[in-house]
Amino acid sequence: MIRLGTCSWKYDSWFNLVYTSTNKNKYLFEYAKKFNTVEIDQWFWSLFPPDKIVLPQPSVVRSYTDAVPDDFKFTIKIPNSITLTHFYRKNKQENLIENPNFLSEDIMSRFLERLSPMINKIGILMFQFEYLNKDKMVSLKHFLEKAGNFFNNLDNRFLYGVEIRNPNWLNDTYFNFLQTGGLSHVFLQGYFMPEIVPMINRFGDNLRSPVIIRLHGPGRREIEEKSGGNWNRILEPKDDEISRITRVIREMDDRKMEIYVNVNNHYEGSAPLTIDKLRSQL
Repeated sequence: MIRLGTCSWKYDSWFNLVYTSTNKNKYLFEYAKKFNTVEIDQWFWSLFPPDKIVLPQPSVVRSYTDAVPDDFKFTIKIPNSITLTHFYRKNKQENLIENPNFLSEDIMSRFLERLSPMINKIGILMFQFEYLNKDKMVSLKHFLEKAGNFFNNLDNRFLYGVEIRNPNWLNDTYFNFLQTGGLSHVFLQGYFMPEIVPMINRFGDNLRSPVIIRLHGPGRREIEEKSGGNWNRILEPKDDEISRITRVIREMDDRKMEIYVNVNNHYEGSAPLTIDKLRSQL
C-alpha cells in the first residue's frame, strides 16, 4: 500500500485544485475524496511557557474523524511538549531552559486518550525531534538512553515513527535501535538532512514497515516569498529528484512494505501538483 498525501490541508489557494467550495469546514471532506492520507501537524504546537500544555480538543478530533472514509489514514505529529528538550529561544543569547515535560509519559497518555475516537483511522504517530546540538543532547548514545524506556512503554495499539534532524545520527546504531523497538524511521527530504534515496538504499534491510517519507524543501523563506501565500503552482520543480524517489518507493512496494509519502507545499510550491507527478510515475 502506497499512500500519498499532503502536510496539512487548510489552504484556500487549493480552490479549484482540490476544493470546489470555499467553505473551510468542507475542506477535509473534499480532500479525502482525492487523497487517502494526510499529516496533522497542528497538534505538534502544544508547548507554551512557562507551563501551558495544549492538547487536541475532543470536538475537533471527532470532526476530523467524521470527515474522512473508513479506509483513510492520518499521520499525526506528537506534541512538541513531549519532543522538545528545551523551550524555544527568541535569540541565541538567551539561556537554554529545559522542558520539564520532555518524554513525559503522562502527557503522552493524555494525548492518546484525546485521539481515541479516531484510533481506527490513525496510520502512524510521528515523534519529530529538532536538531539537537551538544548543549541540548551530548550524543546519540545519550539520546537513545533517555528515549529507550519511554519508547518501550508506548501504547502498542498505535504505530510510531521517529524523525531526527541530526544527520550524523543516521547510522547503524540508530536504525538497530528502531528495529529492536518496533519503531519506524521518518525520512525527511530537506532541512539540511541527507538525501533520502541513498539513506533508504543503505539502511533498507533495517527498515520497519510502514516507511514514512516527508518531502520538504531546503528552506521556507525563499519559496514563501515566491508563492506569496498561493500554493497552486510549481515554483521549484524537482523532477529528477522525484524520479529517484519514486524508484525506491516502487522497490519498497515490491517488498510489500507500507509507505506513506507526506508532501509539503514548500517542496515544489504546490503539494497536490507534486502528488500528481508522483502518481504519474508510480
